Amino acid sequence: MTGLKGTGDLDLGTAEQALRRLELTIVRRLDGLLQGAHQGLLPGPGSEFGDSRVYVPGEDDIRRMDWAVTARTTVPHVRDLIADRELETWALADLSPSMDFGTAGMEKRDLVVAAVGAIGFLSGRIGNRFGTYVLHDEYVHRMPARGGRPALYGLLHSLMDAPRGRAVAGAPDLAEAIEILASARRRRGLRVIVSDFLDPEPTLDPGLELPWERPIRRLAAHHQVLAVEVIDPRELELPPVGLVSMTDPETGRSREVQLTPRVRQAYAEAAATQRLTNQVALRRCGVAHLVLRTDRDWVFDIAQFVLRQRRMAHLTHRHPRSGATR
Repeated sequence: MTGLKGTGDLDLGTAEQALRRLELTIVRRLDGLLQGAHQGLLPGPGSEFGDSRVYVPGEDDIRRMDWAVTARTTVPHVRDLIADRELETWALADLSPSMDFGTAGMEKRDLVVAAVGAIGFLSGRIGNRFGTYVLHDEYVHRMPARGGRPALYGLLHSLMDAPRGRAVAGAPDLAEAIEILASARRRRGLRVIVSDFLDPEPTLDPGLELPWERPIRRLAAHHQVLAVEVIDPRELELPPVGLVSMTDPETGRSREVQLTPRVRQAYAEAAATQRLTNQVALRRCGVAHLVLRTDRDWVFDIAQFVLRQRRMAHLTHRHPRSGATR
């Protein structure tokens, strides 16, 4: 991988130039859109007290009860917490063989690097640290959490220089990689999973539990979790090109398929059901879900997602009309 595509300019010659262009793209387009009193990609737990709001039974922790406001209004209130300014973020980057695919402006693995870089640059404030687990071949590699631009550049260099994935028997899957991420005993913070969330045996029933669903729920019990789903348009529908040879990147098996209208329709329906299954599963896990596509402007999609999260947080935590105090 010699450069990151999809940033609105031509492919650059060296990895260093690509990373600098990636940073400029994020700083100019994302940071400019998101300036303000925000402290991270998602609102989260912290130690500083914020505003008071009406207590919601079954959802709020009674240890955060604001007794002074409760006594004045005779209505139970809790006090929200402001996210800690020093944030430790860990990302899980899926570089399994299924990510070495792309039919639009970039490959899915390029989009993984772009997403990890965007999160790293946006969360890279003073005192913050950023680390990564990488699912690649038969290992889940760990890159320690460090602060500063040089460390982030080194991490992104390693992701860009990673060779293409190989079909390895017994290689860890996404669920195992998330288990490793969840079992690490570290301070609370932001956890980001960047993957296509494709299993070797796809589940096409939204009511069934997916293999990676339980590990994500365990992870979300202690951290804020952002799931970034990477999609290529050819994974959603097939073109009318007749006879094609298809290879499963995870197993290496090949098969010739005649892409008749009936086959293409069945494929599109199965792909839509599979994506809906992922969406429902992530909603059950209670995590934020961001979809990035290789044929779309990923910077714009990230910006829109962050703005939606901020609006939702504002609507959730604002004072109600009755019983509120200033």
